[in-house]
Amino acid sequence: MIVIADTGALYALVDASDTWHKRVVAWWKQNRDPVTIPVCVLPEVSYLLHTRISPDAERAFIRSIVDGEIAVEPLEEADIARAEVLMRKYDDLGFVDTTIVATAERLDAVEILTTDRRHFSKIRPAHVGTFTLSP
Repeated sequence: MIVIADTGALYALVDASDTWHKRVVAWWKQNRDPVTIPVCVLPEVSYLLHTRISPDAERAFIRSIVDGEIAVEPLEEADIARAEVLMRKYDDLGFVDTTIVATAERLDAVEILTTDRRHFSKIRPAHVGTFTLSP
């Protein structure tokens, strides 16, 4: 099964001072499923790592993608259309979060690696009753 990761979890994986860091690291060490991010998550994580930690942290994240530790999924036109529908339904969710949902639906992913319980716990995806939220 594919796991879709969001920005917060990927940032927490790197930032040892983040309150989610230990939980995300423990999950990452135990996980055997491929981790994928929609392409729009890439600039968010990169920006946060560069500005809040260091350019080296950003480069290490990009290296993990180049090395195949994290796959980047392109957005399809249908994903963008679905994201827009979700943004209307859940007006406190933005484009990146809704593209995570749309990508998960298209790929039949049921697990989201996230620190954002408030948003992702209320979403009712089209392909499953609820997402499994990790860590």
